[in-house]
Amino acid sequence: MVDLPGRTEPSDDEVPIDGDVAVTCAFQDGSLYVGESALYIDRSPRSRFDDKRIDFAGVRGVTYEGRLVISYLQIEQDGVETAEGSLLSTPVDENTLHFGRGKRDCARRALDAIRDGAGVW
Repeated sequence: MVDLPGRTEPSDDEVPIDGDVAVTCAFQDGSLYVGESALYIDRSPRSRFDDKRIDFAGVRGVTYEGRLVISYLQIEQDGVETAEGSLLSTPVDENTLHFGRGKRDCARRALDAIRDGAGVW
């Protein structure tokens, strides 16, 4: 992820979720914070989507897709339409975060934490 002037990531204490933050991942289009009962997506300024808090009660699934160059983590949420990718493109929507090869381990930890918290194995 590129550091942009004037952009500061919130510390784990400043993220609007209850309890401790279990997993924090900085991805290409924003940072993901996974807590005990919710997750928070802090979008980069260049994103067309806003920051977002999602309670685990509203999560109906989560998809991790490891691709050759750009991979993604997509949170399926009640009442939110999920975009679909194609053979050559990844989905782009308010609940999808993209990352390169170096962030796959963090994305897998976030995937497991979201599945555990939301009970969507």
